[in-house]
Amino acid sequence: MPEPIKFPALPSASSENLPARGFYVAVSPPQSTDIEAPPVPLSHYLWVLRRQAWKIATFVVTCVLATLVISARLEPIYESTASVDVDRQAPSEVIGQDSVRSAALNDSDQFLATQIKLIQSDSVLRPVAEQYNLLERENQLSGLDSEKIQQRRRAPVALKRLKVSRPPNTYLLQISYRSADPQLAAEVANSVANSYLTHTYTIRIRSSASLSSFMEKQLDELKAKMERSGEALAQFEKELNVINPEEKTSILSARLLQLNTEYTNAEADRVRKEAAYNSMKSGSLEAAQVSSQGESLNALTQRLNEAQQRFAEVKTTFGANHPEYRKAESQLAAVQKQFDAARVNIAGRIEVDYRQALNREQMLRSAVGQTKAESDSLNSRSFEYQQLKREADADKTLYDELVRKIREADINAGFQNNNIRIADMARPANKPVFPNIPLNLLLAFLFAMLLAVGAAVLADTMDTTVRDPELASRYLGTDVIGILPAVRKTLQLEMAAPPETSTTALTRAYSADSNLDHDKGYYRTISGFGEAIRTLRNTILLGDLDSRLRSILITSASPAEGKTTAAVHLAVANALQGKRTLLVDGDLRRPSVHRKFGITPEVGFTNVLMGQADWRSVLIHPEGRTNLAVLPAGPPSHRAADLIGPRMTELLDDFSKDFDLVIFDAPPLLGFAETLQMATAADSVLVITRAGETRRKAVGSVLGALRRVRANVIGVVLNQVKQDTTADGYYYYGYYRSEYYQKQAG
Repeated sequence: MPEPIKFPALPSASSENLPARGFYVAVSPPQSTDIEAPPVPLSHYLWVLRRQAWKIATFVVTCVLATLVISARLEPIYESTASVDVDRQAPSEVIGQDSVRSAALNDSDQFLATQIKLIQSDSVLRPVAEQYNLLERENQLSGLDSEKIQQRRRAPVALKRLKVSRPPNTYLLQISYRSADPQLAAEVANSVANSYLTHTYTIRIRSSASLSSFMEKQLDELKAKMERSGEALAQFEKELNVINPEEKTSILSARLLQLNTEYTNAEADRVRKEAAYNSMKSGSLEAAQVSSQGESLNALTQRLNEAQQRFAEVKTTFGANHPEYRKAESQLAAVQKQFDAARVNIAGRIEVDYRQALNREQMLRSAVGQTKAESDSLNSRSFEYQQLKREADADKTLYDELVRKIREADINAGFQNNNIRIADMARPANKPVFPNIPLNLLLAFLFAMLLAVGAAVLADTMDTTVRDPELASRYLGTDVIGILPAVRKTLQLEMAAPPETSTTALTRAYSADSNLDHDKGYYRTISGFGEAIRTLRNTILLGDLDSRLRSILITSASPAEGKTTAAVHLAVANALQGKRTLLVDGDLRRPSVHRKFGITPEVGFTNVLMGQADWRSVLIHPEGRTNLAVLPAGPPSHRAADLIGPRMTELLDDFSKDFDLVIFDAPPLLGFAETLQMATAADSVLVITRAGETRRKAVGSVLGALRRVRANVIGVVLNQVKQDTTADGYYYYGYYRSEYYQKQAG
């Protein structure tokens, strides 16, 4: 999309900005600082495609024909395909754990991708390439010297015409090869498939042989290690002098437990007897009574009590010399003597029991300590024994397992499993796969159409000129009020219409030859141009009924855009309506109005500005131009251009007294300062642009400058419009106008 044109903000309208003359002049409202580029309608792109239809069709047809010719001259290529089935559930070995276990299915994509790369490897392709001389057939060695040919042969083989693919959701690998010879294509595809199977089997053989060789080396080392661990275990058992140290440890543990129990009981018994012994040493009778010898002492104590009681009774009855008294006394003395002897005997026995309990406790303590030390020593040696035994058992187990693996590897090495097999052999093809002429033509048509349409749209997008009225109105933010068609015979525009006194002279002149030549979008005569001028006149004068337009300034962004021609014909068309019209050549640097009427004035607008002549005296009335007066520019003068500002308003007031409409042919606005001064004084400003040549930015700069000085811009006119540079509206207008004139002529 083109960049948006930015206009500066305008000051608000007020009565101070209005001209002093007695009529109202429309003032453009303030514009936004940024005017965004409007979206281009789809109909515009359709019009672009219709405008470039012949070019697009020519390009597409050329591309399709070229594709047809090239495809017909190409050598036909045939393709043959061999299918390889990869069975992921088949066991990879005939014996062992892998013989009953299928491969994991969650890595099928990675596995098949690996197999595709393996098929494309040098080990698989080199035997086939050497067998069929495929490097020479594929022209991989053409143009190389002998040294580079040898380097290429030593490099990894890559076949350009080989394709390995996997159909989706299958375990099939398709090996395809293309060649001009269909038989060769089939043989190469089958050879690659067989080479892949052979290479897979060779890899298995090499892997098994390498594994067996490695395990045999490890077997010798493992056997020596097993023998060393067995000898160390036997030597340790000999040192312990036991067959199984674990059983010995169990006996010692039970013995230690029993000794601990006896020792605890002996300690308790010793404490009890020691307490009794200490009590006897203190002379306590109760201690002797509670001892193990207390029964006899208790009996003697009872007898002693009875003897004492009887003696007490006898003593109260008989005297000291009485025989009963003496008898009771002697009995008491005897019992007392027995009691004392028993007491002494019991004390000795308590001491002996205490000594025995103490000795027994000490002996048990010593036995517990010795047994515990022996158990600890045996336990420590038993741990070492267990470690040696585990090492010996592990070495023996590993040795037996390794021997079994070697035997399984030797057997599995000779087994070529069928998990990879050729499912379908390649056969010579009947029809070539290249060139596919219908497909090539379709692709050529589609790509050529896409390229042509894209180029047309891109060219239109990059075209920043003012061309289409609708788009110009959108981009510039102002109305396009007129369209002037391109005329083939431009010399007819250089001169105004032929002089006639009738008011319909211009009409007859413009319609004298109404035949149209639509070739390249040009009109043969000026009849179409005259009709467009009259339409522009009516649009300007009838567009604002509330105000009377007395002066029109016609300018452009740059020279050679047709502003003078438009001004002359607009003045002639207005005069034909009976309106007094004054045409002022305000381009004081490069005047050209006088050439349109074939006159060579010596004085003009320059002399009026410098005060050297009255404006009425320098007016020229072209012959046969009723109601039309021309004020030529006169001799060039830079000083006169500087006087336009102070004199412009005064002159316009004077012109308006004698004429209904004053038309100023002003210089191009970009680069000339006096144009802005004229624009501020004139009632309205009309900007002429050349369709397809004037840049939008230039026109936008002109409109922005006019709005900054608050000039009344009534619109833009597209000049030199061709049928192939504008949208459909003007084409239909020209078409109906042509039909009208043809009917009039008939």
